[in-house]
Amino acid sequence: MFDPKTVSLGIAPIGWCNDDMPELGAENTFKQTVSEMALAGFTGCEIGNKYPKDPAELKAALDLRGMRIASRWYSSFILTRPLEEEIADFTANLDFLEAVGANRINVSEQSYSIQGKTDTPILTGGHKYVMNDAEWDRFCAGLNALGKVAADRGFKLCYHHHMGTVVQTSAETDRMMANTDPKYVFLCYDTGHFTFAGEDPLAMLKKYVDRVGHVHLKDMRLPVVEKVKANNWSFLQAVRNGAFTVPGDGDVDFDPVFKVLADAGYQGWLLVEAEQDPAKAEPLEYAMKGRKYIREHTGL
Repeated sequence: MFDPKTVSLGIAPIGWCNDDMPELGAENTFKQTVSEMALAGFTGCEIGNKYPKDPAELKAALDLRGMRIASRWYSSFILTRPLEEEIADFTANLDFLEAVGANRINVSEQSYSIQGKTDTPILTGGHKYVMNDAEWDRFCAGLNALGKVAADRGFKLCYHHHMGTVVQTSAETDRMMANTDPKYVFLCYDTGHFTFAGEDPLAMLKKYVDRVGHVHLKDMRLPVVEKVKANNWSFLQAVRNGAFTVPGDGDVDFDPVFKVLADAGYQGWLLVEAEQDPAKAEPLEYAMKGRKYIREHTGL
């Protein structure tokens, strides 16, 4: 289905230690995390809060385990800080990624985001910020500017639609994609976040498969999502209560997703990203479960 020469498998450290809630998995060290990733059969990862800040130290530790960096999360604030500051911060992140051999960066606009607010409901109450037309213009122009900086250095800027942010829904994703340059702005396609938002992840993939630059494989437990609505839980409460899981352990149908990507000749990373409480979902066990599912369903 996929060519292993052009499609690589990675996993995010968020199953071992949560960036938004560092107390989840505080006991798990960087070396344990990347060693267990490799043991589970993955060859790449994204960057977590316990990773070495020195790119040479990070690369050496990963080389030892046959691992490499696929990409990293980048919080943009295009709406709320000067563009020159944004470009400087973005460039520093590219410098780090270049030093460890990566060529993708996942951007998520965090101006007015509620994803990190402990008690703000994520699906009820209308708390999510909605941009006006002027903000949309500023946002898309800023993404194009960052995307050109990335492209000029051989990177793909992959925009990560995300619960609680200004680009959460299919309509918001459509507007962002329509008003950015396909040479500079790609999609970090996330099965879980489209599902959580009540959207059709397969329909969104079919629409934008030619602009997908990075893939997050995240499964959803839909009965937990119903509890999120019923109990007015925040995004972080949803995570704590197990809304997300690894592929094959929830309600997302991945087979058609894999087929659309393969038929389109997708090249890049398939990256498992399932933020869970490691005290409830033992990270190595779930990493191995996700890896087994991907092997059985893609041959990779």
